[in-house]
Amino acid sequence: MSRPTSNIDIFSPEAYLDDIELASRARAMRAQGPLLWIDQAPYRPFWAVLRRDDIMAVERDGKTWLAEPRQTLIPRDIEDGIIAQFGKRTGPVRTLLDMDGADHRNHRNVTQGWFNSRALARLRGRMDDLAREYVDRLAAQGGECDFVDTVAVPFPLIMITSILGLPDSDAPLVLRLTQELFGAQDPERQRSGDAGQEAANEFFGYLAGIVAQRRAQPTDDLMSVIANATIDGAPLADMDVLSYGMLLATAGHDTTSSAIGVGMMQLARHPDQFARLKDDPALIPLAAQEIFRWSTPVRHFMRTAAVDTELAGQQIAAGESVALMYLSGNRDEAAFDAAEQFRVDRSPNRHVAFGHGAHHCLGRALAEMEVEALFGEIARRVDSVEIAGPIEWVRTNFTGGLRHLPIRYRMAGAA
Repeated sequence: MSRPTSNIDIFSPEAYLDDIELASRARAMRAQGPLLWIDQAPYRPFWAVLRRDDIMAVERDGKTWLAEPRQTLIPRDIEDGIIAQFGKRTGPVRTLLDMDGADHRNHRNVTQGWFNSRALARLRGRMDDLAREYVDRLAAQGGECDFVDTVAVPFPLIMITSILGLPDSDAPLVLRLTQELFGAQDPERQRSGDAGQEAANEFFGYLAGIVAQRRAQPTDDLMSVIANATIDGAPLADMDVLSYGMLLATAGHDTTSSAIGVGMMQLARHPDQFARLKDDPALIPLAAQEIFRWSTPVRHFMRTAAVDTELAGQQIAAGESVALMYLSGNRDEAAFDAAEQFRVDRSPNRHVAFGHGAHHCLGRALAEMEVEALFGEIARRVDSVEIAGPIEWVRTNFTGGLRHLPIRYRMAGAA
């Protein structure tokens, strides 16, 4: 059987600098077929999975489709260098994202209880207070600001450092290291051309001190849980502890920050939708899901076939990899009515912004609570909002969103 191919680029970091063009390219690729063989430099060849239901099918079947050894799209030369140095594609870092089967399930269970809705309910007061504080910051800016710097980045950052038990004074360090890790492809954020390894090493050094403190004197925060965790009676290896802490400290705020920034961008682009949200606060939970669908902060993950298999009518050989293109899946015409429209009342909304199956995002409930709390406060206290300058995106094909979102707005009751 011949392999359907495409030369359209939705894979390079540069492709994510223009969201409208990117969506157009993804739509054109879906018209070419649901599953396309991609052989584009600088990556090793792979299959692009473009439709929502096919993405979900892969993520439901953790026996056929493995997270290891190829998790993300990295240029071949960098990938070869990592393998040469560490013996495997994932390098020294070993997180939930890299694990499969019982190994993944056991490690996930270490913190699963912290991220269910009931456990997070005790944080709602803190979250509501922070939402008010950051909308107060909007009011203090005098009607214009860079929303990313003023609200989208610091709001979820302070929430996750609070949950982990990290000092508020360490938040700038956590932010810098997160941006260097997730923005390793972006010239303005990368520290060097090492795919973020230097930032990871610095993060490990910082977290090692926290772990030592929590082992000596455990508290009631999440870092204490990780530092003192056991699986089958045995403590986690030090590298697993540090990798776990780094994953939660980075992904726990960066993805939510991206969703918040894109959500405000969409409300500014669509004043009719913002007006609907203001008129009917009951729409906030639906609007939050539409913001996640539209923003899709994690652009892709990869899986590798453990055996010969079939997907979307295409034969795939054992050892071949697929890239789950979440943004394309979230704009899939076959899965969403008027998929290219931003609708704050969209229901149902079975998006894949949080993944699906065993690797479904651990922090989904936290992210939903944060977005609902913040945009609920914005809808109550901001009368109108518009784009006030060039929108800039982070140059990355993995995890990210806006670098800058200049907005002009009017607070409720302002003259």
